[in-house]
Amino acid sequence: MKGTTAIPMEHGRPVDLLSCADEPIHLPGSIQPHGAVLFFTPGGTLEGWSANAPALLFIEAQLGTPYAALALPSAALELLGEFTGQQDDDIAPSVVPVSIGGADYDCIVHAAYGRIIAEFERRDVASSEVALFAVKAHGSIDRLRRQKTIDGLLASAVQQVREFTGFDRVMAYRFRADDSGDVVAESRRDDLTPYLGQRYPASDIPVQARRLYLLNTLRIIVDTGYGAVPMLGEPGATPLDMSHAVLRSVSPVHIEYLKNMGVGASMSVSIVINGRLWGLIACHHMSPKLVPYAIRMSADVLAQVMASTIHSIEARQQSELVERSSSTRTALIEDLLLDEEPLDVLKRHAQALMDSSAAQGLVASQYGKLLVRGDLPPGLAEAVIASLPEGGHDLVLRESLDGWPSHLHAQLGKWVGLLALPFEPAAGGWVILLRVEQIEQVAWAGRPEKTTATGPLGPRLTPRGSFDAWYETVRGRAIGWEQTVLANARLTLAELVRVMNSRRAQTEATRAQLLAMLGHDLRDPLHSINMAGMVLEKGNSQPTLGRRIQSSTNRMQKMIGQVLDMSRIDGGIGLGVALDAVDLSALVEDVMDEARLAYPDIAFELECSTPATVSADSGRIAQVLSNLLSNARHHGEVGKPVRVCVSTSGVDAVVEVSNAGAPIAPEVVATLFNPFKRTSLHNPRNRTGMGLGLYIAQQIVREHQGELVYRHADGQVVFALRLPLRA
Repeated sequence: MKGTTAIPMEHGRPVDLLSCADEPIHLPGSIQPHGAVLFFTPGGTLEGWSANAPALLFIEAQLGTPYAALALPSAALELLGEFTGQQDDDIAPSVVPVSIGGADYDCIVHAAYGRIIAEFERRDVASSEVALFAVKAHGSIDRLRRQKTIDGLLASAVQQVREFTGFDRVMAYRFRADDSGDVVAESRRDDLTPYLGQRYPASDIPVQARRLYLLNTLRIIVDTGYGAVPMLGEPGATPLDMSHAVLRSVSPVHIEYLKNMGVGASMSVSIVINGRLWGLIACHHMSPKLVPYAIRMSADVLAQVMASTIHSIEARQQSELVERSSSTRTALIEDLLLDEEPLDVLKRHAQALMDSSAAQGLVASQYGKLLVRGDLPPGLAEAVIASLPEGGHDLVLRESLDGWPSHLHAQLGKWVGLLALPFEPAAGGWVILLRVEQIEQVAWAGRPEKTTATGPLGPRLTPRGSFDAWYETVRGRAIGWEQTVLANARLTLAELVRVMNSRRAQTEATRAQLLAMLGHDLRDPLHSINMAGMVLEKGNSQPTLGRRIQSSTNRMQKMIGQVLDMSRIDGGIGLGVALDAVDLSALVEDVMDEARLAYPDIAFELECSTPATVSADSGRIAQVLSNLLSNARHHGEVGKPVRVCVSTSGVDAVVEVSNAGAPIAPEVVATLFNPFKRTSLHNPRNRTGMGLGLYIAQQIVREHQGELVYRHADGQVVFALRLPLRA
């Protein structure tokens, strides 16, 4: 083959914005002109060269010439000899400095795709100076390893890379799951427009470009105004794959992009984690700039250290997120096991649930009741719930507007991401996490303008144009739900369903217990009434019989009333309070008068009475107060008074009912407001109690947006009722 005339090799076809995603950029058929390329067969015979190689390297290039016959420096020939005859056709590059015709070069040799490629890259800096730069670069590694956060690491990295390379601007890009990218750190010349905070669409780096960023983690463009030098080879030969070459010519689309930004030279260093392009260190210079190969390799090593450190930080953050999610889930379930009202528990844990799932809103529902967190517009929460499938048992995911019913699109606004957990389908029980569309979360750090007139490929190729393209791409799309969040959601859903099933089983057992209890406890008052009736029928006029009938009837009415209230609560229909303006102090005095009349032997003392008007159902609040006075009478120390105080605190009215007594045991406090408490059933000091009083009282107070709490102070058992004052 020696002496055959070489011809230009196949190269990438002309492209525009519509076809650039298919451009074969690894087969450019040309190189940048600041160096020359020779390539050989595995046996070491010359197979082709760049058109400028004979002039730059002072050689006579002929196809088929053995590498040893070329008039190259001995160091370059020795390096080529190490690659010749190797069985492996994919060997990492090696480099030696050489001088040719009075000019300094870095000779970089690698083997790939069945060829040996030798690149001679011009170097304008002396080897001794390069060594000093490299030492400075390696000194940066320890500083990076000490960083504890990714933001701190990237901010430090761009500053250090700029210091030892001298670029006008160095930026750190971080790619998202959809391959769009953010400028998350930047070091720049003071007079340059900041790009920090900008986001770019995935299409700015086509698939084949991402492949090259993974294969060849460092790429430099010395002069964006360069004229490409064609590659020459044997007619019909396979095009030279330059995926690993440092002199590879780049896509005209990318050159156009850089020119529109006013960039004269560019360098990029890939940050690769677990085989994925995590980010880039992108360097820009406003005029042509050649950074020596050794210094570029120092930046590449720096990027590898960054990748390792970022991976460690992310693994730690992931572990912490899983731990926080687990803690939130555990606390939620523990509270649900103790509290009878799921929405109240979810209200207390709403922020933690949102934080652990990176959500900006939360909606929860059960039996038609709603809990809403986040700035949702009126009516949206109800519309969201109505859009969910009835009777579903699995997670519901929506990440874009397209996933929602079309009639809701206008109403949704920014709330396009949804993760819904159906914890009790029969009762309409949902926990719904919401995310806003991505454009709501972009922190724009300055609005950069076009730096130059756009070229023939259009205005899209500018920082502003790229952001606009990304903006249009993600309109109506939220950030996708991460696998960690989904895994935690499934665990949470399983736990919620388990609690609801347990609660349902407990309710069924309670109903059976209630029926048995009613059959037993109603027997005594019915027997008393029956006996009194028989005596009256015989004409006995004992004055105590009327009181006995009245007492037995009252006991039965109380039991039946509590059972009916319990049934309404379990059915999810509520107790049906009718709010009106109520003078709380007057109501307390009326209830206390009734208690004094019924129990003249007990001292009921009104210690303080501050005027307070609330919006309330007077009958239901009287029921609460009667229950508190009854409990204080039953459980207080004999001979000690039951004390009541009415006061105001901020926007609330407060009624405190206290009796002398020891503190309630902690294990009892935990279930104090649960129905059918073991401590209440058949209590010798309250034989007619079924353990429903405090449970029903708490439900009444909740329907009034109030609070009922227990404490022990100064030898007194105190129950405090708080209700919002009427505006």
